[in-house]
Amino acid sequence: MNNTLSNTTSFKCVRDTSITAVVFPCLYSVLFIVALILNSLAAWIFFSIRSTSTFLVFLKNVVVADLLMTLTIPLKILTDAGVGSWQLRAFHCRYSAVLFYITMYISILLLGLISLDRYLKIVRPFGKCALQRVRVGQILSAAVWVVMLSLALPNVILSDKPPRPSGNRLKCTSMKSPAGLLWHEGFNYFCQVIFWGTLALMVVCYTFISKKVYESYKASKSRSRGASRKTKAKVFVVVGVFFICFAPFHFVRVPYTLTQTRSATSDCKAQNAVYFAKETTLWLSATNVCLDPLIYVFLCKVFRRRLTAALCIKSLQKGFDSATSTQLEISQIAYSKRLSHNGTSEASEQCTLGHN
Repeated sequence: MNNTLSNTTSFKCVRDTSITAVVFPCLYSVLFIVALILNSLAAWIFFSIRSTSTFLVFLKNVVVADLLMTLTIPLKILTDAGVGSWQLRAFHCRYSAVLFYITMYISILLLGLISLDRYLKIVRPFGKCALQRVRVGQILSAAVWVVMLSLALPNVILSDKPPRPSGNRLKCTSMKSPAGLLWHEGFNYFCQVIFWGTLALMVVCYTFISKKVYESYKASKSRSRGASRKTKAKVFVVVGVFFICFAPFHFVRVPYTLTQTRSATSDCKAQNAVYFAKETTLWLSATNVCLDPLIYVFLCKVFRRRLTAALCIKSLQKGFDSATSTQLEISQIAYSKRLSHNGTSEASEQCTLGHN
């Protein structure tokens, strides 16, 4: 094991960071601002809605995972830019980076559960399956969090070596023990299984959903062509966004991990190329935290209603500055009561793929 798995390779390769130290901190800064705004808004809307369906339970957990991932981005920006103390960069390697990755995979698993939930909603619309119960959805969500965080914990515990800077950079793998490197490599393979398995599940579920909805509209002879196109568009958006965001990173991740944990190549240029590809595709994966809220708008009618109502109330407040505070309060209370009634009673029915 010592011949193939080590903290350092037999030669020193100076990583070219002239581009990544400038470009990626800028890209992540923009991503952080947009993601924080969108996910904070999504959290505010979703957590004002009572969980009346497993779909809403899963969506709320996706929002939490995306928010946590978003909050780890500032430390990644400082680390990539080579700014801050070594203690701060070591903290990022040991804790923040682990949370960044683990929340990404929690989100991936939850998106897979959402696709399964949508499939069951179409094929068993009356909720006879145990997986469609809210309590079961809460248990499944909690299980995802507990299992993934437990599997990530050794990455924290086994990163117990003092940081060893190389130039102005710190390789996180330099803080890992041999056992930590072995776990890191094995966990990356496990994450590959999570992603490709979830992608396969989504393709199967949404294919059957699209077929079922098309057959339903065709049998009723009611706008079958337009409805079919609408459903196919939704399927394409959900699966397409998932694939475009995450697939490139998972093509690159295994080769990059091998350059970290094993003497996979002695070519310095090749190592730098793999590193640049990994950073590029990782940023693309991180953009999913901005795209998830757009999917909420696209798929969930109750979310759209709450968002529209919030925007309308703000517009009313700006347009009627001369109105008394009492009048504004009465208007907002009336709006809130109507939305609360509609949102609670229709939340479980209106966050669907084929019928909104």
